[in-house]
Order: sequence, then structure tokens, then C-alpha cells
Amino acid sequence: MSDSVLLDARHVTKSFGRLQVLTDANLVVRRGELVGVTGENGCGKTTLLKIVVGLLEPDAGELARHGRLGYCPQESLVFERLTVAENFAYFATGYGIGGWRPAMKRWVEFFGFGADADRLVDTLSGGTRQKLNLALALLHDPTVLLLDEPYAGFDWETYLRFWELAEVLRAEGRGVLVVSHFMYDQARLDRVCELREGVLTCV
Repeated sequence: MSDSVLLDARHVTKSFGRLQVLTDANLVVRRGELVGVTGENGCGKTTLLKIVVGLLEPDAGELARHGRLGYCPQESLVFERLTVAENFAYFATGYGIGGWRPAMKRWVEFFGFGADADRLVDTLSGGTRQKLNLALALLHDPTVLLLDEPYAGFDWETYLRFWELAEVLRAEGRGVLVVSHFMYDQARLDRVCELREGVLTCV
């Protein structure tokens, strides 16, 4: 695998019983790239992302990963009965990070919810929970960031901040993979891949 390649998935297949979801998915994410994966609802985008992250095993195919993965799932992984700060502490323990407070401060301020650090997650709006979901994916300074419908629930300001972040990560030589059933922002991306009938085609 080239030093510039962070993710390399080749000929990935996946079925659930008789339902064939992925028949030939090929995907490469390189350093300094913003890559989009689009397709209709239910076409297998989330399944592909879970395979890339390592949460699902493919039936066949090859996967190579380089560096630290940051994963922001469509369904939030946050703990609702913990505060925002307690969620950061919990995830930092899982990542083996000791001094996590500076990273928390950076991301809650970047996304504009610093005043909510001591609030229970179940009292937050859906948009703020999604900000927390994304901030936790960034906590361990990932080399490649994998995002499943990342801006669902974002207001316009946060949406713009998201793309500002994506540009910063690209400039730092990181990789960003954005999965969405619609892709209004193709001009912001280096490549767009479409998943159709189990086949992922990139242009």
C-alpha cells in the first residue's frame, strides 16, 4: 500500500441472508483527500462504512487501514445519562488518552457548545448531540475521519463549520470520508463515489 493511502478496500462483498448488499465495493482514501460516498437510502452505505471501520466482517474482499480511524456514526454513540464532559472522559479512557480536557475544550468551542459541557446529554437538542458525536470522533486526533450522514440536524452555521473543519483536516494531510444519501457539496470534494446495486463506482 502506498504511503499516501490511508484506506484501501478492494472487491468487498456483504450479504445478510439472501439479501446481497455489497457485490463489488472498491474504495481508496488518500492523505489530504475529501471523498464522498453517495447513494439511495438503504443501498448499503452504512454497511460499507461499518466494514471499513471494522464493526462488520465482509464476506469477501481485502481491507487495509493506515493510521488512527475516527468514526462518527449516523446513530449517535453518546451516553445520554452522562454529561458532555463525562462522555469525553469515558471515550478518552477507551482511547487511552490521559490529558483529554484540552481536546474537549477545542472541539466544544469549535462547534459552539462549550456552555453545555456540564449538561446531561439527554437534555441537549438533536443538533447539539450530533456536534458531540462528531467531537468525540475527533478526540484522539484521527488520521482519517469516517462520517456517516455527519451534518444531519446541524444548523447552517454548524454546517459551514463542518466544512471548514474538513478543509483544515485535508490541509493537514488527513483523509475524510463523508457518507450521505444526498451530496449537495460535490464541489468541495476531491472525489465522489456512488453505491448502486452493491457496486461502488468512484469518479
